[in-house]
Amino acid sequence: MVPTVTPLLFLDVDGPLIPFGASGREYPTYAPRPPRAVSPLLARLDPAQGPRLAALPYELVWATTWEDDANTWIAPRLGLPALPLVRWPEDGPEPPVGVHWKTPGLVAWAAGRPFAWVDDEIGAADRAWVAAHHPGRALLHRVDPRQGLTSGDFLRLAGWVG
Repeated sequence: MVPTVTPLLFLDVDGPLIPFGASGREYPTYAPRPPRAVSPLLARLDPAQGPRLAALPYELVWATTWEDDANTWIAPRLGLPALPLVRWPEDGPEPPVGVHWKTPGLVAWAAGRPFAWVDDEIGAADRAWVAAHHPGRALLHRVDPRQGLTSGDFLRLAGWVG
């Protein structure tokens, strides 16, 4: 019997977890108020998202420019433990035209493991590049940054693992 491998879930923060960009709309905020030295947008992190993410059948991994600050400021507000994080090289090779700069790094980090990636900047070129360069299953799931992760997104993520 072949052991099953838990898929990775690469999590972007701005857009999926911190919604932004809807015109004429106030976003809900949640206590406690973030310290002034940190982004006031942290107040938009819905603490209910943490248990929903933890309940998914994935190994959660930060895939965000927040880097270490994701574990310092975001994980505690969501009730999540410190998560592994993808380190972005400062001067890595340029991705092909149209491919998001994160895409090659995520494929390298996954090293063939199945993964899902939630981000608000995923496009068709990323899907094509992953299909051509990643031997495992992959779900590149674009989240509407004006709404952040919704119930429909959680259903899609849970259903993909099957």
